[in-house]
Amino acid sequence: MTRLLKLAVTSVLALVVLALPAFAQGTGMIFVSNEKSHEIVVLSPEHEIIKRIETSQRPRDMHFNADRTLLFVACGDDDVIDVIDMATLEVVDSIPTGPSPEVFAFSPDESLIYVSNEENSTLEVLERETGITVADIPTGAEPEGVILTPDGSVAYVTSEVADMIHVVDTSANVVTKNILVGTRPRRFIMAPDESEIWVSAELSSEIYVIDMETNEVSDVLEFLPPGFRPEDVTPVGMAITADGSKVLISLGRANHIAVVDRVSRETLSYVLVGSRAWSVALNRDETIAIVANGLSDDITVVDMESMRPVESIPVGRVPHTVLIDD
Repeated sequence: MTRLLKLAVTSVLALVVLALPAFAQGTGMIFVSNEKSHEIVVLSPEHEIIKRIETSQRPRDMHFNADRTLLFVACGDDDVIDVIDMATLEVVDSIPTGPSPEVFAFSPDESLIYVSNEENSTLEVLERETGITVADIPTGAEPEGVILTPDGSVAYVTSEVADMIHVVDTSANVVTKNILVGTRPRRFIMAPDESEIWVSAELSSEIYVIDMETNEVSDVLEFLPPGFRPEDVTPVGMAITADGSKVLISLGRANHIAVVDRVSRETLSYVLVGSRAWSVALNRDETIAIVANGLSDDITVVDMESMRPVESIPVGRVPHTVLIDD
C-alpha cells in the first residue's frame, strides 16, 4: 500500500468512527494513554492511528463506563479525571481529584469513583455526577492499584511504599485489614469466580495471590524469562481471560509478558515485547493481546494462538495503559 493510499484509508476510517452513534460498542478501537506526550492515541482495529486526543497532563489509568459511551482518564499532573465522549473522541469534561490520581475504579452502579491519590496517600471516593468528595480514606504511602468486588462491598488498594494491600469496607469507608505482600505492589486482577485476586509486586519480582474469602496470601509466584536476571523482572500490569483459565502478566524491564495457567500456576509462555512492558489488554475473542511498552514508546500486538509478537507500533512518549473497545 502506498503512503498516499494508506493516509486515505486512515482518513476514511476516522470519518467512519466519528460518525458512529453515541451508543456504539465493540468498535475494536484501541486506546493508549501516553504519560509524557499528554494524549490518548486511538488506533483502528487494523492498528492504524486514527486520532490523538489531547488531554490534561500525564494521562494514566483509563476505564470505559458500562455502555462505553464515555472514556475516563486519570491525569496525574493536573489532578483530574478527563472524560472523553466516544462518539466524538473529544474531552468533554474534567472531574477534579486529590493530588496525583493514578488508578481508579467505579462502583457497580457507576455513581462513585474510587481513586488512588498518590501524593496524599488516600483512596478518594468521588460522586461521579457532582465531583463531590464523599470520603478520603487514609492508606499507606503512594497508593496505586484499586479494584472493587462486583457487589461493591469491598475495595482493595495497593500501597507501593508500605508493601501492603488495604482492604476497605465501602459501606463505612474504613480499612478493615492490611495484607503484607512483596516490595512495591502495583496492580490487581480478579478471578471471574471471585475466589482470588492477583497482585503484582514490582520490585520483589513476584505475584501474590490473595484468597478473597480469608483475605490471606495463598500463593506467591515468580518469573524469569531466559537471559534475564531476577532483578530485571518488574511485573506491573495483568489481564485475565474471560473463563479465568489464563493470566497475562507484563514483566516490566524484562521486556516480556508471561502467559500463566491460573489453576496450575504453570508459565505457558514468555513472549518478547517492547522495553518495559507495562500494561496488557486482551480483545474480546482473546485472539490478540496488546502490550504498552513504556520505555520503547510503542505497543506490541501478540497473537494468542501462537503466543508470538506479530507487530510493533510506535504510539508516543511513555505509553501507560491500553484499553480495547471490544
